[in-house]
Amino acid sequence: MPVSYSKSVCCSEWVKPSLVRASLTPLVVLLQQVWRMSSGNGARRKAGKLQHFTTMVAFDSETQTEIQGLFSKVKTYVKPSNGEWCIPNPNDALRHPVEEHCRLQALKASLNAVKNQLSDKNVQVWHQHTNSTNRAGKVIATVRSTANAEICTQAWCKFFEILGTFSLLPEEALRNGELNTVHLCEAPGAFVTALNHYIKTSEFTRYCDWSWAANTLNPYHEANGGSTTIADDRLIANTLPWWFFGSDNTGNIMIQKHLLELQAFVANMRRVDLVTADGSFDCQENPDEQEALVASLHYCEVTAALLLLNPGGSFVLKMFTLYEHSSICLLYLLNCCFQSVNVFKPATSKAGNSEVYVVCLNYDGKEAVKPLLSKLIRNYETHLPDREALFPNSHVPESFLKQHEEVCLYFYELQVETITENLRLFEGMSTEQRQRLDHIRDCTAQEYLHRFQVSFLPRSRWISRNTVSPACCSVSVGRPLGQKKQTGSFNERRELQTLSWRERIARGCHATWVQKHSMEPGGRGCLLEGPLSGCHIDSWYVIVGAALPAVKNSPFCDGGLLNHLNEALVDTAADWSPSCGSCRMACTASILSDVAGLCVSTGDGEGDKKKRQCLVFGSHSAWCACESQLGDLVLTFSTEPSFAQRGCVSLHDGEPLYQQQLLGGVVFSLQTLNSGDALLLPVFSALTRVTAAVVLCLHVCFRSVTFRCPPPAGVVGAVLVCVGFCPDAATRVLPVLTDVHNRISRLLRGKGGKNLPSGCDRQVLQFIPMEELLTGGLTEFLWTMNSEIIRQKLHLLMQS
Repeated sequence: MPVSYSKSVCCSEWVKPSLVRASLTPLVVLLQQVWRMSSGNGARRKAGKLQHFTTMVAFDSETQTEIQGLFSKVKTYVKPSNGEWCIPNPNDALRHPVEEHCRLQALKASLNAVKNQLSDKNVQVWHQHTNSTNRAGKVIATVRSTANAEICTQAWCKFFEILGTFSLLPEEALRNGELNTVHLCEAPGAFVTALNHYIKTSEFTRYCDWSWAANTLNPYHEANGGSTTIADDRLIANTLPWWFFGSDNTGNIMIQKHLLELQAFVANMRRVDLVTADGSFDCQENPDEQEALVASLHYCEVTAALLLLNPGGSFVLKMFTLYEHSSICLLYLLNCCFQSVNVFKPATSKAGNSEVYVVCLNYDGKEAVKPLLSKLIRNYETHLPDREALFPNSHVPESFLKQHEEVCLYFYELQVETITENLRLFEGMSTEQRQRLDHIRDCTAQEYLHRFQVSFLPRSRWISRNTVSPACCSVSVGRPLGQKKQTGSFNERRELQTLSWRERIARGCHATWVQKHSMEPGGRGCLLEGPLSGCHIDSWYVIVGAALPAVKNSPFCDGGLLNHLNEALVDTAADWSPSCGSCRMACTASILSDVAGLCVSTGDGEGDKKKRQCLVFGSHSAWCACESQLGDLVLTFSTEPSFAQRGCVSLHDGEPLYQQQLLGGVVFSLQTLNSGDALLLPVFSALTRVTAAVVLCLHVCFRSVTFRCPPPAGVVGAVLVCVGFCPDAATRVLPVLTDVHNRISRLLRGKGGKNLPSGCDRQVLQFIPMEELLTGGLTEFLWTMNSEIIRQKLHLLMQS
């Protein structure tokens, strides 16, 4: 919403006149809203508005003052009129050592001393306490119930607040009716959905033609570690064409090549009007150094914004404490490139954390910063803010440093005040204090709705309801989407890191399950009924990216279990040949009996009486003892895919050679089997998108797919039991699998014709779109199977 700004009494604070008017004249706003209401349900809406108005005017002066303070935590840098703040000579950039600023480092030490008082607090108990004392703690629930907001998280509320506080959308873009935005480090996508809500409910922007693109660490890329990658893909899965993950498919914006590729990705936009950057790392195990740990990411985000934005554009950057020299340099650079730079702490950002948003308005344009920008891009991957300074201290004017110190002191005092109050209330809270807090929380939620004119948005106008993706809105939502939840105190978690992986598992939530012996094989109750129809096989495509160094992340298993297994594999030699004598493995006779029974139940009428072939990938000696009991089932054998375990053992089923053999076996099966036949295919795991896609192809080609774990013989993992082969379905899938198999083979040959994974630096990462891998019951099937496999492996490693 384009508005002007006026200066307040304090020279470094700006107040939006419309917000002052909104607080002083709610009756005028109410009358305007009532006048616009239509008949019928309007009476009910009027009553609701009137009740809201009555509560608003009932605020006592103390409450009103406190609430106004919550929404006014902003400091604005004021440029001197003599033009002293200008972009330093590029020749002097990135050449000097980092310099500490004594007064700011003293603030850092003081703040860390206050935060260290929380080290012995149980994180869950403390979060529950601070949630109850958070003045804006009821805003999210209120917005959800009132506005029907898509992905209504704390990030949604923070960005909607930023949009309502600053003239973030350039007037030229709104005047032309065309708005283009780019969102960096955006998962799960709440900034995008908040902007969509704002545009479609504001009378100034609702008819604006809006285009957007986003970047984030790819939640589906197996090499992206769980602690750095947001698993919540509710928006991503339904809007994949709008997300940029780069040529290696990781989505890592800190790679120089990706920065230039991103520029090409948004080249269809006539101009870029807004860039947001909400990135961070998981610094909870080293909170004292959060700012320094994230400095390299901030460097890349700022460089990307300066490269992408057009003149007049806006930039929103999440930062933390601003004490380090790297932050000083970035803030100074932004002040040289934008007409207005504001440091803002939204009311909906928890007051006890160090998070602030740097809101930059009216970009001068990259021509003004071009020589320096070129150098920033050249040093994009190699720049380490803890070793070399963006600018030497001598190039940062004293007038800027003075204002910057005032900004830091202002937010330091706010944070210390909040932590101190929370510590005091943690010891005990009187009934009167609790009632007062609850009253403030209710009033803050109502003030948020009123101040930012939060309106209802029908589900039909959500972003994920307006995509062109064929799988739009059908993606499974049954998977856990949150990050791993911390338990215990900081001191206890730090102590936990000194323990062995066995001790960590023993203290964790999976301990009983991992240590328990299997009394019966897993998989009996897990079934994919096929043949799966409705696949968009013509739209399948192959993604080739950088070779996986390890599988650290998978949308098809529990992240905590996978982390445990990878930790165990680092410290323990993996020998999968011995089995646990107390665990009951799947019996070959039982599996073949099940196959024979399923062949009859999934038969196709006339062919029911003929003998069925069961193609087994495995040792003849392990299965042939049961042949006399098979009736009309005829066993044929082939060599099972081998897991060579070259290099990193945490590659799991991501090893290219293993994937080549697995695909080769499936291609051979589809070419060999006849209608109604069965297949027994062992798999090491199905953590990667390639192996998951293989299972989906089997789901397309067979009337039923289940698994047994632990398998009766061969390498540890599971055996896929596929019954009721459908040749017509296989005819559609076979060319795709053959092509993927050939591509993997060519990549494996690599340089010099070496048939080794180390011979090439790229591999096939995906050949079926994630929209299809995440639909139907496949994800649940894979999640169950992988959990059983990982539990079995951990069980063996615990006993080794």
